[in-house]
Amino acid sequence: MDIRALNAAQRYAASRPATEPQTQTSGAAEAALGVVKDFAATLQESEATAKAAMVGDADPHSLVQALAQTELAVEAAVTVRNKVVEAYQEILRMPV
Repeated sequence: MDIRALNAAQRYAASRPATEPQTQTSGAAEAALGVVKDFAATLQESEATAKAAMVGDADPHSLVQALAQTELAVEAAVTVRNKVVEAYQEILRMPV
């Protein structure tokens, strides 16, 4: 069997009918979930660096860098939270 025909048959079998509902989450939800995971990973890495610095296993430069990354991540999270709260309050003020 020709490889192109095999590839076409596999793609046809993997395609879904137009009437079948999508089971994937939206791109925005996936992006938001990725951001939350990155935020949590940044905090965990910074905490691990801080603990290592307390026992003398990390140099001061890596500690300062980890603290700066944590500060930036928390400031970004607070800014996003403030925008979400502001948008929610704006929706509540709309006349129905």
